[in-house]
Amino acid sequence: MSMRRIIFFTLILLLLPFSLRVWSGDFGQSSSLFTDIKANKIGDILTVLIYESSNASTQAETKTEKTGKFSTKGGPGIGSLDFIPLFGADAENKNSFDGKGQNTRNQSLRAKMSVTVVAVKENGDLVIKGSRTIGISKDQETLTLTGVVRQKDISPDNTIGSHQIADAQISYTGKGAASTGSRPGIIMRFLNWLF
Repeated sequence: MSMRRIIFFTLILLLLPFSLRVWSGDFGQSSSLFTDIKANKIGDILTVLIYESSNASTQAETKTEKTGKFSTKGGPGIGSLDFIPLFGADAENKNSFDGKGQNTRNQSLRAKMSVTVVAVKENGDLVIKGSRTIGISKDQETLTLTGVVRQKDISPDNTIGSHQIADAQISYTGKGAASTGSRPGIIMRFLNWLF
């Protein structure tokens, strides 16, 4: 085999990966051979690690007290009934109120789900959207997530924490016997709405 053929085949082997990338239209978008593959265009998949926790507590106390006293008397009676005064009145009024209220909420959500890049902004930020539905014994639990992430916040293993998502909307809903059983009845809901 001549030296020209060896050089020719060597050049073909070296240029083959480059030509395949240009042919597939992926030139300049994918990561190189030396970097990790991370989501960067529409249709790419990104894994989100959801660790959300919120604590809120409010406390209110009101105490009022009001006392009123009224008294009036007339002079002595006339004649043989002088021991009975002509008129007299005594009144005393006392109002007091003592009210206390406290509200405490603790919420926690931990999950891991994959979302899809649905748009890329002009500055390179990725708009993501995804949902995950789990069905167990005719009960369905659905987790949905939307938001915007920066490409530089994506870790080398193509994951991102939920706290790094801008405009994040995370909802967790349930449908089925377990979800219905945990809701108060219609009469109790009406009374709660009324009072």
